[in-house]
Amino acid sequence: MRDANRGRVYETERIAHRLMDRAGGGAHTLQIAGTTLTVPAEAKFGDVGAVARYVDDVLALHPVRERFVNASAPVRVRRRKGSRAAHYEASGHVIAVPDSAEGTWALRELVVLHELAHHLDPRDDGQMHGASFVDTLIELVGLVLGPEVGLVYRVLFTEAGVR
Repeated sequence: MRDANRGRVYETERIAHRLMDRAGGGAHTLQIAGTTLTVPAEAKFGDVGAVARYVDDVLALHPVRERFVNASAPVRVRRRKGSRAAHYEASGHVIAVPDSAEGTWALRELVVLHELAHHLDPRDDGQMHGASFVDTLIELVGLVLGPEVGLVYRVLFTEAGVR
């Protein structure tokens, strides 16, 4: 089955990343949909080991375990060759992230949450980046980073027609 939403999901997330990067100064505020929101600083990771510890911590969060059945299944994090992509391997419950100098873009919280959303997504629509995935991602971001960032994702995905 064709992953029809993939490009729009990635582009929408690039916009979210830029918004979060711009909010990175002092008060961590951003404007979206006519509203000013205060958002937390996004975590950046120094290496694959830090990503693995973060993934374990997210999966151990009570709201995440309560909401997502798959949260009880452990996820392994490994280094990925190359620098252009991070990905999730469903067959082994593995998140692969580049950590070379050119791949540090992937060592950020929102990228890791995207890959973790693949693990948590029940995928009832059969597409890697379909409506089920987008709903899972929005909910996960809201549970982990707070409802403000969840709202940012919901607004951006809705405006992009991704759902």
